[in-house]
Amino acid sequence: MRPVDPQIAWTPHTVELNREEFAKRLHEALTVYVTAMDYPRGTEFHRAPMWTEHSTRPGWKAVGALAGPESGSPAVESLVGIAYGYHGSSDQWWHQQVLHGLHRSGRPQSEISAILDDYFELTELHVHPNGQGHRLGESLIRHLLHDRSERSVLLSTPEVFDEDNRAWRLYRRLGFQDVLRRFRFSGDSRPFAVLGRGLPL
Repeated sequence: MRPVDPQIAWTPHTVELNREEFAKRLHEALTVYVTAMDYPRGTEFHRAPMWTEHSTRPGWKAVGALAGPESGSPAVESLVGIAYGYHGSSDQWWHQQVLHGLHRSGRPQSEISAILDDYFELTELHVHPNGQGHRLGESLIRHLLHDRSERSVLLSTPEVFDEDNRAWRLYRRLGFQDVLRRFRFSGDSRPFAVLGRGLPL
């Protein structure tokens, strides 16, 4: 990713990315992801096939936040934020994990069906540290969820003490409510929260 110089005047803006544009910017998007999540370098190479496969799923949509010098052209703008998701389906791993968690929580079947029958899975949302502080996360979510036909949106996010980070404050500000708390996905020891809210946003 081309770094955004904080000394240069720049104006971030969000754009929708079609599959071709997403593929062209995949390395940038994964660099944003790894940097924002503070993952070890090299993680992006393991994630690339998964993100590519996700882009083939029904209802997939991606948006990016681009930034560059105010006098620059789109060709030299850097990706400083990425968000994407798709229509949730019972044949998807995430859906099956959440379904299992809801059953274990003792929810009645009618409530589980209401949660999982028609939703958009907000799969990834990341803003590079150089682009934070400009409400890009909110802009990305609003752009991503604009005109969605699903009844609701669901996401998962790592648990943090007292919900004290930018992601949690953003989700709460936008009205996301608890679906599952302290849930552990198979193969990951970290506790996650599954949050959701109705659409339109």
